[in-house]
Amino acid sequence: MALSSNEVLEGLAEIVVEETGIDAGDVTLEKNFTDDLDIDSLSMMTIVTLAEEKFDVRIPDEDVKNLVTVGDAVTYITGAQA
Repeated sequence: MALSSNEVLEGLAEIVVEETGIDAGDVTLEKNFTDDLDIDSLSMMTIVTLAEEKFDVRIPDEDVKNLVTVGDAVTYITGAQA
């Protein structure tokens, strides 16, 4: 059963908090992973790997570069589950 966008956002926020220590309240749809959350490429790859496991989706490397904001990731994961 596919998760809602809010459920994906909550799960993604848990991953980001676990990986970076950022406050969960800062992980919102409009936040840019690099510019707003200060997440480097290595941490981003870890977040993607953990998201793939948590949401049972595959995010190819060529698609990761398009996940600029948290909202981009939520939309991608939600669509990949459908």
